[in-house]
Parts: sequence; structure tokens; C-alpha cells
Amino acid sequence: METQTHTRNQTFRLGTRRSPLAMAQAEEARDRLVKAHGIDPSHIEIVAVTASGDRIQDRALAEIGGKALWTKELDAWLTTGEIDFAVHSAKDVETLRPDDFAIGAVLPREDVRDALVGAESIAALRQGAVVGTSAPRRAAQLLHARPDCKVVTFRGNVATRLAKLAAGEADATFLAAAGLKRLGENGTGHPLDEEHWLPAPGQAAILIECRADDARTRSFLNAVDHAPSRAAVLAERALLAALGGNCHSPIAVLTRLADEELVMRAALYSPDGAEHVEGTLRFATNDMGGPGRLAADLLARAVPAIADHFGGPNH
Repeated sequence: METQTHTRNQTFRLGTRRSPLAMAQAEEARDRLVKAHGIDPSHIEIVAVTASGDRIQDRALAEIGGKALWTKELDAWLTTGEIDFAVHSAKDVETLRPDDFAIGAVLPREDVRDALVGAESIAALRQGAVVGTSAPRRAAQLLHARPDCKVVTFRGNVATRLAKLAAGEADATFLAAAGLKRLGENGTGHPLDEEHWLPAPGQAAILIECRADDARTRSFLNAVDHAPSRAAVLAERALLAALGGNCHSPIAVLTRLADEELVMRAALYSPDGAEHVEGTLRFATNDMGGPGRLAADLLARAVPAIADHFGGPNH
């Protein structure tokens, strides 16, 4: 009872990007924490920052600094203690993080699928369709399935990309189904079957980071940590580390929990989509070497057009 009373009397500062989707995710994290601890929402203050990745929207992320553009401002605040924890889209957090930070919680993963906006399916795209995306994975997957299509760079938040589509800058684009749902855009786009169109590592999961030495905050966040989602997301991040991938590396992966084991299916592509290699591995949830074994298998079978974009475990 003393611990509960102690938590009720504390205030935490939650850091987030200022974009509409990031704010929606921050509010979801706050609401889950409020419910888990039985506290008033006023005990969690949302502090928003405009990230570099949100300010620069005319170039692909891989060309201007990679995923760090989503995290560096919040990292600075976390380091100096201006915030107690930061809420991120798991897929936007760099694979290798400072030792000073810890993943305090992974919230229950949402719909992992990509949604195609502008056509009912990949097959339904017109011949030579122009498709907007800045994600190497989505571009490579599209060109692998439909080499006749043309890819143009689309950056910006959900509203910005939908506006570009409405303005005729492309015939179609991709958005994460989870993001659309969190923004209330449930009728937008056509979800693509994840068995045939694998998502990005960490897609649809909300990750919360705090300082590794902050026992108070780690204990507070532990109440909303979803073990199955955490196991899957950490496995996918371990796969990325073993592959030595970066923002230019087209990789798709999905990990599911089945009978107390993880089933990981991953595919690597050449940027032009002409080549791909995929594999599946089943391993125990506590087998930290599983993702590395799948990575080694994929790289061993990858042609140079694919392997050249992955540095391996010693990158």
C-alpha cells in the first residue's frame, strides 16, 4: 500500500514528438499508465518537441541522418532529466542505443499491416503506377511485386502524405494501419496481408525509453509492459543488429508468439526489388541467439545486390 501511495503522489514528465500520430501514441501511453496505477492524468505531463525528422520533409530519411532524426531531441531531454521517459514508434528507434537508456515498456502491439491508399491491392495498381514512399523496404517490396511501377519520395505525417496523394503527386502510397487506427482514420486505405507483405521491424509497437539508472521510472513503466509484444520487438531489433542494417537496407520482418515460442519470418531485398531472400525460424522467447542465427542464414544465401546493403554483426 505504501508503494501505491508513493506512486500516486509523484509526477512524471513524458516526452514525445509533436506530430499528430506521436501525440496520439503519447496519450495512449499516458492513459494506460493512469489506468494501471489508478492515478489522476495530471500526474503525467506530456512534453512535446518538434523533431528534426518532422522539420525536414523534402528528402528521404536515409539521406539526412537516419532514425536519429526522430530521437535526438528527446534523447537530449532524457539525458538532462528534463523528461522522465520518452514515447516512440518502435520502428523509428535506432537499433543501437546509448547504454544510459533502457526500454522501460513496450505497449501491446497494434495491427502490424501496411495499408495501401489509392488502390485496393498491389495487383490493382495501374500499369506504370506512380507510388509515393520514402521507405526503402516498401519501395523494394513494391518493385519486387510490380517492377513496372515507379517510386517517388513521399515524406511527412499522415495528413501531409494523404494531401500529396489527393493533389495527384502519385497514384498511391503506403501508410501503417496502426497509425491510421490511432488517428481515427479507420476507413482509409486497404490493409495488405502480412503473410505476403511483411511489415517493418517493430511496426505498430509503441516503445517507452527511460534512463537506465532511474529505478523509480522503470518501476512505474513496468506496469504497462506487454511481455509478448516486448519479446517480439526485442527479437526484431536483435535481427537488425545481427544483419548490420541501416536506413538504406530494405528489410521486412514479422515475429509472432506461438506455443510459448517466437516464430520470426524475415525477407531482405535489393533496393530495386529485383532480388530477395527470405527465411523463417522458430526459437524460445529467451533464446537471444535466435535472431542472429536467422540473420546469418539470410546473409549466407543473399546475392551481392542484397548483401552489400547489410554490414553483418560486426558493422
